[in-house]
Amino acid sequence: MTTVRLPLFPLNTVLFPGLVLPLNVFEERYRAMMRELLKTPEDEPRRFAVVAIRDGHEVAPSAPGLPDLTAVPERGPTAGFGDDPAQAFHKVGCIADAATIRERADGSFEVLATGTRRVRLLSVDASGAFLTAELEELEEDPGEEAGALAEGVLRAFRQYQKRLAGARERSLSTGGELPDEPSVVSYLVAAAAMLDVPAKQRLLQAPDTASRLREELKLLRAETAIIRNLPSLPASELTRSPTSLN
Repeated sequence: MTTVRLPLFPLNTVLFPGLVLPLNVFEERYRAMMRELLKTPEDEPRRFAVVAIRDGHEVAPSAPGLPDLTAVPERGPTAGFGDDPAQAFHKVGCIADAATIRERADGSFEVLATGTRRVRLLSVDASGAFLTAELEELEEDPGEEAGALAEGVLRAFRQYQKRLAGARERSLSTGGELPDEPSVVSYLVAAAAMLDVPAKQRLLQAPDTASRLREELKLLRAETAIIRNLPSLPASELTRSPTSLN
């Protein structure tokens, strides 16, 4: 078992390998994380782990809020996550490699990172200025019939996009724009489909690529059927610009 210790960035979203993650970092605990990452030599990866926050848990407010305008917001690395922050997070996440970390004049950061590899959360350390975690790196097992399943998922995904775009708009994804490597297909579709966090999390933690593709095929067919019966459903940004794994 290969383990690694990295800074931990909990989010209300799921990051997949190969997908780009833009971040606007303004909370002090995450500012401290970015300042630490900037100490990493430029020729080495600036890595941190992203985990999705479980339903019912949210990050601490950044300012006093309603109904008590005088309330002091919770602070510190565990703010908003309770006495045992590990219980507030899903157990499978993704390592992010920060290609760009730019500090603004107000001390906040603009970050552009890319998901690289899945990890399993083993433990959380809250003793520093920001959370760190011990993580187990997960291999990507192709499973059985991943190639054939990927072809079926791509066909279903194109139909899904066409339904989202509507009868008067063309689908913006063509065969030349979509990958054919099964694991890449599985992560692209998982990120691009309009699914809630629990559904995306189930796809991220699928035991192998084939299992993820089978689940996506079911989800895409179900979502396409729903859209077909609700023609007034608004299209998303997915229909206005191609999805990129850059």
